[in-house]
Amino acid sequence: MPYGNPPPQPSPRAHRPAPGGAAAAPPRSAAVAVADLDLAGPDGPVLSCVPAPGGQDPGPGSVVYALVRLRGRPVGAVLTRVPPGAEPAEAIAAAYRAGPSAGAGAPAPAPAGVDPAAAPPRTTVVVATRERAGRLGRALTSLLAQDHPDFAVLVVDNAPETRATRDLVTGPFAGRVGYVREPVPGLAAAHNRGLASLPPDVAAVAFTDDDVVADPHWLTALTTPFADDPRLGCTTGLILPARLGTPAQILLESHGGFAKGFVPRLYDPALPPADEPLFPFAAGSFGSGANMAFRVSALRAVGGFDPATGTGTPARGGDDLYGFVRILAGGHHLRYTPDALVWHHHRETWQDLRNQAFGYGAGLTAYLTAVLARRPALLPALLARLPRGLAHARALTAPRSGGQGQAPAPWTHGAQSHPWPRSLSRLERRGMLYGPLGYLRARAAWRGRRRWS
Repeated sequence: MPYGNPPPQPSPRAHRPAPGGAAAAPPRSAAVAVADLDLAGPDGPVLSCVPAPGGQDPGPGSVVYALVRLRGRPVGAVLTRVPPGAEPAEAIAAAYRAGPSAGAGAPAPAPAGVDPAAAPPRTTVVVATRERAGRLGRALTSLLAQDHPDFAVLVVDNAPETRATRDLVTGPFAGRVGYVREPVPGLAAAHNRGLASLPPDVAAVAFTDDDVVADPHWLTALTTPFADDPRLGCTTGLILPARLGTPAQILLESHGGFAKGFVPRLYDPALPPADEPLFPFAAGSFGSGANMAFRVSALRAVGGFDPATGTGTPARGGDDLYGFVRILAGGHHLRYTPDALVWHHHRETWQDLRNQAFGYGAGLTAYLTAVLARRPALLPALLARLPRGLAHARALTAPRSGGQGQAPAPWTHGAQSHPWPRSLSRLERRGMLYGPLGYLRARAAWRGRRRWS
């Protein structure tokens, strides 16, 4: 969040307070500046070095987490300290060139089947929100600046209590952003409302959150692959932190954040990847809901999102993971493209992080319960992967000791070598135990609403 924002307000992605009584004190940490560095080439001159959206300029002596681009294309990230008296841009560039992520030397080529000259399909961007008009305005401004040739933006106002969101869309953004209201709380219900509201000639639908700032090329990079691969059902993209100014933000990013790396990947259900033994059930490795797009026909064919999943329901999350698995189980491809970049404003407080830890655990098992409830034929495949899945979950949520104060080097994301407090580990595991019950409660509530609507 940028400096001077109002206190957080409820949102479709905002969790209820995590259970567990008094919270442990957060670790101490110094703020980490976040920068965006563009180079003319691996060893070429600096083209630009700017702070991430809402951030501050990195200065001499500061710790900096930087995205590195080569002529605009994201290729890696680096964490470094700018020496006193040094020029920050040159110090960041030198750290990148000396680090492991510099070995590729040039941007990774697009996966086979993607024509760089292809025209992206007509697309609608759906943004679900609840009572966060201040942040929503920042996100909408970035979305309207996209270089995509044919798109629209639609806001879904989820279970609103005030007119703030409607007034924003019909006021400063009138005529440029669409508006629909979804009275049933929950992120999946809001996304389904957006899906149902699309004009018939829209071929792709993208979803993002109200707490992101989208790179100008985001939507084009995210949707162009649909033009070349008729079996492509879903695309996901790169999510990087816009600010690392509080201990909670730093710890979330050091735990892995939302980033999935800088190498494009194509997931084909007919060719399970050798390095993904839990495929397709380890859906968190495919991407995140703040940066995803679907072929409209494919998403509708699998019934959209399960409305009993998602933040804002007792399930606490899992709506995006459910969508990914249903697309793959339906025989469609899923592609991850790091060229599609959004900057995410992580929540700032320690209680926010506790809520997220519990919600991540709950969402994981809630989405698995949802998949089996709606696709019982997948039970044998899930049972076959259960022993490895339990071991993976234990490792993922294990407490880890280590140095305090800053995120680890970005190329170690997913290596599970960073510190993770025992209190947050317990919350993740409690969430995993709660998830199936939360889903069943949410599903019962949804059925009750449909019965009386």
